[in-house]
Amino acid sequence: MNRIRVKLAVRGQVQGVGFRYFTLRTAQELQLTGWVRNCEDGSVEAVLEGPEEFVSDALVDLRQGPESGHVEALHSENQPYRGEFNGFEVRF
Repeated sequence: MNRIRVKLAVRGQVQGVGFRYFTLRTAQELQLTGWVRNCEDGSVEAVLEGPEEFVSDALVDLRQGPESGHVEALHSENQPYRGEFNGFEVRF
């Protein structure tokens, strides 16, 4: 299975609504690795690594976001797969 790495920038009502933990649960359910964090500009940034199909599934879920939030835009950038993570974490 082809493994990929994607860096995300998510804008909208994505801070203070559980978006990071929504991302964490989504990544764990799909056995993806990487991290997610809030940015000073009100957006959320994340890196996801794993099988291409599972990363694609995660992107579909993250475009929806949690019920308490609202995703206005999700920008994804493919990067070379590194396999550097042991799990998925919320960064502060």
